[in-house]
Amino acid sequence: QVHLVESGGGLVQAGGSLRLSCAASGRTFSSYAMGWFRQAPGKEREFVATISWSGGSTVYADSVKGRFTISRDNAKNTLYLQMNSLKPEDTAVYYCAAASRPGTTIAGTDYGSWGQGTQVTVSS
Repeated sequence: QVHLVESGGGLVQAGGSLRLSCAASGRTFSSYAMGWFRQAPGKEREFVATISWSGGSTVYADSVKGRFTISRDNAKNTLYLQMNSLKPEDTAVYYCAAASRPGTTIAGTDYGSWGQGTQVTVSS
């Protein structure tokens, strides 16, 4: 039941970079895993990346591995997604989410709180 607000989306050319941020409310931010998901036009929501409560473990979707980096700053109650070498197929609404467990999870059903989403558009 944490309140999440994403920012940092926008329009970028292929090969460019963006960094998304997700500000979370509450003192319990550091106790749970966090994740990023995305939904492209006409497609289902898909997992992008997840990070454990301590930041010590991360898991990435194959489609973004080597290009995206998830991180968190628990002191600032903020989650980040650094996106490099962006491709047109990365175009989607990106959502941050807080899980109900401390360990990494790729299952959307394990995330109880979701942000409003931020649009990322990558032009060719």
